[in-house]
Amino acid sequence: MKIIGYDCFSGISGDMNLGAMIDLGIDKTYLIDELNKLNVPGWELLVQKDQRHGITGTKVTVRQTRHEQAHRHLYDIEKIIKDSALDNATKKLSGEIFMKIARAEATVHGIPVDHVHFHEVGAVDSIIDVVGAAICYNALKVDAVHVSTVELGSGFVLCDHGKLPVPAPATAEIIKGIPVKKGGVDFEATTPTGAAILATLGTNFDPDLAIKIEKTAYGVGQKENPDVPNLLRVFLGETIPNSGSGHDALQIECNIDDMNPEFFEYISDRLFRAGASDVFFLNIMMKKGRPGILLNVICETELADTVKNIIFTESTTLGIRTFPFRKDTLVRKIETIKSIYGDLTIKRSYYNGKEVSCKPEYEECKRIASEKQIPVKEVYNNIIATLLKSR
Repeated sequence: MKIIGYDCFSGISGDMNLGAMIDLGIDKTYLIDELNKLNVPGWELLVQKDQRHGITGTKVTVRQTRHEQAHRHLYDIEKIIKDSALDNATKKLSGEIFMKIARAEATVHGIPVDHVHFHEVGAVDSIIDVVGAAICYNALKVDAVHVSTVELGSGFVLCDHGKLPVPAPATAEIIKGIPVKKGGVDFEATTPTGAAILATLGTNFDPDLAIKIEKTAYGVGQKENPDVPNLLRVFLGETIPNSGSGHDALQIECNIDDMNPEFFEYISDRLFRAGASDVFFLNIMMKKGRPGILLNVICETELADTVKNIIFTESTTLGIRTFPFRKDTLVRKIETIKSIYGDLTIKRSYYNGKEVSCKPEYEECKRIASEKQIPVKEVYNNIIATLLKSR
């Protein structure tokens, strides 16, 4: 598959992303012509080559050519995009990125999404950054987007709400489910706009993903940092099929035929709390026609002693069998979405960068069903219908 790889060792902002996309090969004139379809006056795109720590990349600055009232609601931004001459794919993707930011702000401030009052993100430069990201992504025609561990930065950032800790609360909300690190630089490395671009476009967050790189590009940040180059590095390439992309794990099992069945739930709970990936029981027929239970535990190799200790001390088994095996799992991404029942958590799963399943968390469905006194299958089916409509 054709893939973009985001190497966010110094974070990501909207203008760094635009710089990286132009450095990757997106034509500057094409990008500006497409952005002009927004019919939003008062800006210009400054594009220049620049360096950080001797590495050359492209620096993009969205300069406002006139003062504007930047405080817009989500409705105002959606209307700008809807009324524009942009193609439908770009309109849809731009709306999804802004919705990520709106939902995060709504959660942080405890208000409905429609009441979110954008400050910095409502300004024309942020609108250009977001819509520009959508234009570039669609122009590259890639199948997937891989995101490395994202540097968030450290310290404090001054915004419309005052002095806030890094990452800003909205950024922390948006970036949930994505591997991050902190403290690599002493400023806000990842902005809400940059985080929303990654959270919307990203399909794979596996650090061991094998990629054949065809081109490398750099988006230059606005800051100079003596320790780490303020750059966003992106790769354009292809995924490499690799059947051995999993890791080694253990299956530990034992036969049990003389234990009070009420003990099984307690043993299962202890094993899960100790870190077991899975615990399951099978009915078996043992020697002399005795019915029994086969206890199976899947765990990481370093948990072997802990698991065996629990089984030997809590069950009546006399012996344990241990089998090493190769474990391959799907890449999973946790998101918060808006539904008819309010905010809830969903889990998306990806194979080779493509989404293969999407479902709500069962515990949340159960809670909603209990609160509203309706069947849990009704809650589940309504949420699945919402997810299908959003595709």
